Amino acid sequence: MSDYMTATSEELVRAVTSTRLQDPGAIAAAAAGRTRRASLVGESGRLMIIAADHPARGALRVGEDPLAMADRGELLRRLAIALSRPGVDGFLGTADMVDDLLLMGALDDKVVLGSMNRGGLAGTAFEIDDRMTAYDAATISAMGYDGGKMLTRIDPDDPATVATLEACARAVTDLASHHLMAMVEPFISHRVGGRVRNDLSPEAVIRSATVAAGLGTTSAHTWLKLPVVDDMERVAAATTLPVMLLGGEASVDQPETFERWQRALKQPTVVGMIVGRALLYPPDGDVAAAVDRTVELL
Repeated sequence: MSDYMTATSEELVRAVTSTRLQDPGAIAAAAAGRTRRASLVGESGRLMIIAADHPARGALRVGEDPLAMADRGELLRRLAIALSRPGVDGFLGTADMVDDLLLMGALDDKVVLGSMNRGGLAGTAFEIDDRMTAYDAATISAMGYDGGKMLTRIDPDDPATVATLEACARAVTDLASHHLMAMVEPFISHRVGGRVRNDLSPEAVIRSATVAAGLGTTSAHTWLKLPVVDDMERVAAATTLPVMLLGGEASVDQPETFERWQRALKQPTVVGMIVGRALLYPPDGDVAAAVDRTVELL
């Protein structure tokens, strides 16, 4: 789709669905013909990634709207805007999202990271058993992508945690064997009122980061994706691995959010940001402005 930037959300859905129906092989062809970047990190030494892998875990909420991300055409329209902005390096998502963007031609010269474990569906009894249900290392390599991302929640009271840790450790090793980035997103988590909640205290984030850094048979290709919390100096000092900042939920107080991001980006191990809902669904609806402001921070 050469005109995807000017297409409406309905037009995007019609075009992508039509291609999926009539020519499923177009996805593999688009991946094979995609223009790839010469290096993972550009001249700036920073990396700015747009993420949209929440829907595959059934997490569609933005702010007070529980189904904000359910309209695929609207999500693709917003992603097209975000990915077109100067300074945006790439995209992180599950195969369905990556495939849609490939068919739109929106991933040329972009870093592409495949989301791997989406088995821990939001709000379920098995949420901590976050097994691999999306990409695997072999497919990420075969499709010409740059790495894989895995969510690694550690619940001290849930025995399923160890299965998730084992699966993530295996994925780190498999990605490294293909010389691909392993992006690990760790949290210390607890069930509160029957729902999984992440502990965002500096001490918990530090502990989760040190556990994540030790997963797999080598850390040569491991990066960490960490939330922006208080005392980021201590958090960032807990590892020598490259750290990408997690954008988190969309906030009504964007100036304060940007200030927190800017302070965190000053730490020597922090090399960039991975942001989804906070930029795709900003309070004022201006995706381009929100993305541009974040790029300025980098």
